[in-house]
Amino acid sequence: MAARGLGSDSFGGYRARLVEDLRAKGIRDLAVLQAVGEVPRHLFVPDVLTHQAYDDTSLPIGHGQTISQPSTQALYLQALELSGRGRVLEIGTGSGYQAALLARLSPDVVTIERLGPLARVAKEALAAAGVRNVLVITGDGTIGWRPLAPYEAIVVAAAGPSVPAPLLDQLEDGGRLVAPVAQGRAQSLVRVTRRGETFEREDLGPVQFVPLIGRHGFPREAADEGKPRT
Repeated sequence: MAARGLGSDSFGGYRARLVEDLRAKGIRDLAVLQAVGEVPRHLFVPDVLTHQAYDDTSLPIGHGQTISQPSTQALYLQALELSGRGRVLEIGTGSGYQAALLARLSPDVVTIERLGPLARVAKEALAAAGVRNVLVITGDGTIGWRPLAPYEAIVVAAAGPSVPAPLLDQLEDGGRLVAPVAQGRAQSLVRVTRRGETFEREDLGPVQFVPLIGRHGFPREAADEGKPRT
């Protein structure tokens, strides 16, 4: 990925078209739509795919991973119901694009990526996009990041067998977690809201994501099983 700065950004019209597409697909959160309209997605995809950067589709970013389609990410962010004041934890940095969107919606974002090469490229893309309020950590996202907990919101960008207990522990009271959960070959997007020591769970519908690898996810071998990818 090249470090193409915003000074030479000529993709504003494409972002505006994408925003209208997302609006037509039911995204109503104005802050989320504004973030999509501002963040240069073309900086977060391989150069050979720049011409597809603003299509509502997932794209490969290497190492068997993808950047999710914008409508899926917008649905995630809308479900988080961010206040604009609290810290957010993202599990699965990938390209860094969703972290850049979160950086428009939260003053403080922590994102964890298990693959070192992806984490390095994401850092470069975030810097090229002028994002300064995201901390990128390489490690096992299923255990979260306790030094900066609790979090107003946690978003998980891969499907595990269940919601990792350490992530629930790191939610603040009233905080929301959004994650895909595998149910056999199917997956469902769930939102969990913390109410003291209880957790309210809502099903937001079917999705397809890469497997969540880690101590509280699937074993590493699951990454090579050819599961559907977004």
